[in-house]
Amino acid sequence: MQTTHDFIFTAQPARVVFARGSLKRLPQEVEALGAHRVLVLCTPQQRDQAQAAADLLGSLCVGIYDGAQMHVPIEGARLAREHARTVGADCAVAIGGGSTIGLGKAIALESSIPIIAVPTTYAGSEMTPIYGITEGGLKKTGRDARVLPRTVLYDPDLSVGLPVAMSVTSGINAIAHAAEGLYARDGNPVMSLMAEEGIRALADGLRGVVLSPSDLTARGDCLYGAWLCGTVLGHVGMALHHKLCHTLGGSFNLPHAETHTIVLPHALAYNASAAPIAMMRIAHALKVPSAASGVYDLAKRLGAPLALRDIGMPESELDRAAEIVLANPYWNPRPIEAQAIRDLLRNAWEGRRPGD
Repeated sequence: MQTTHDFIFTAQPARVVFARGSLKRLPQEVEALGAHRVLVLCTPQQRDQAQAAADLLGSLCVGIYDGAQMHVPIEGARLAREHARTVGADCAVAIGGGSTIGLGKAIALESSIPIIAVPTTYAGSEMTPIYGITEGGLKKTGRDARVLPRTVLYDPDLSVGLPVAMSVTSGINAIAHAAEGLYARDGNPVMSLMAEEGIRALADGLRGVVLSPSDLTARGDCLYGAWLCGTVLGHVGMALHHKLCHTLGGSFNLPHAETHTIVLPHALAYNASAAPIAMMRIAHALKVPSAASGVYDLAKRLGAPLALRDIGMPESELDRAAEIVLANPYWNPRPIEAQAIRDLLRNAWEGRRPGD
């Protein structure tokens, strides 16, 4: 059977160091960028890991800033930018998950200082030129080459301490990037290969992490999958799923990874008839008959939350969430229909299994 392709592929520049113990390379990677005044970023909860990075940097480090917050509120971004200026930082090391790497991006967006990302979760933000800042109850995203981390250090040892529940939702969050990449308007064969492999690696790795949280092989599989899925996110556009999650997270302050985990099967069910090849590849990667129900069943088997009502979404706000999505929708393979979006949100709020 002959197939034809019609696509444009522009690769993002990236330096990736993937190995156990790669954090120890941090001083050399800073010096390779010509930087001398490094600000280490983290959340308050990850201060110890940030301190370990600062200790490795020694005199290259000008301090630790532990003000990273979920969804990067504009007020927090402004404080971090001012702190970076005050200490004269010429490089930022973001050690942590999407919140910390997002804060690094918010700083780089105005100052253009290079970022070295050291991910400790599976979110994938480290591989993208995408930033998100929440202001006035709305999360706004954009793309800018200045925010793409110059170097990423993937060290499986650093994610061993990530609690199982957080590992699971972080991993399914990454699977969402790959799933939408498979039906992206600007998709291409390279990203589709990476997406399918990323979904497979994360599903297998997460199953292993749940069985044995300290299993470094499983942790390595998850981080490998996160790299692939994050690369997909950085190269092609996203669709309905991400619009829904940005709306729910930014406007209703729901936890990021949990929201992605709950919404993904319902977004896939919405798009199933319009993207059959993508659904087939997702199902193949998961080793299941159906993409939407397969993702739901994986989340359930791994003990993830399944309903928006269980993570703080008020039932009374479902209509407003639908209105925000409809007001400025992303491109999507299936047209955005008001009643269908409301039904999707209702199903996600109740935690129904797609197809039941």
